[in-house]
Amino acid sequence: MSRRKLRLARGESGSALLEMAIVAPLLILILVGAFELGRFAQLAIVVGNAARAGVQYGAHDLVTANDNAGMRTAALNDGQNMTGLSVTTATHFCRCADGSSSTCQPTDCSSSHRLLFVQVDTNGAFASLFHLPGVPATFNVAGHAVMRVGQ
Repeated sequence: MSRRKLRLARGESGSALLEMAIVAPLLILILVGAFELGRFAQLAIVVGNAARAGVQYGAHDLVTANDNAGMRTAALNDGQNMTGLSVTTATHFCRCADGSSSTCQPTDCSSSHRLLFVQVDTNGAFASLFHLPGVPATFNVAGHAVMRVGQ
């Protein structure tokens, strides 16, 4: 055999293609994972922000604190671009300033004054675009916010 044929037989001409064939699926898997993680993070942010929007509406004054439907609407309006967003809780509750419980009656807190709080809980469902073995296809994402009402 000539020297040229021997050099080609011992050469590394196909090694780059082989390396690419091994590494490309791993890179695609990492890219898909990063994409799904980004979608999940966006959903978690939207669900949390919707809960905060609901309590911000309710914490404005005593009238809005009693408007549970208004807090629910404010939360849903904040996450209006997301399908599957639900408000599980939109309510108000009282607590005495000394830490004891209260039923929101004026005579409850004899040793301290009464504090009024609003609470909104939201929920959203995350559905993965790519179903990987061992990973659930859907996740529930919860948002929770509590704020004291300005009196």
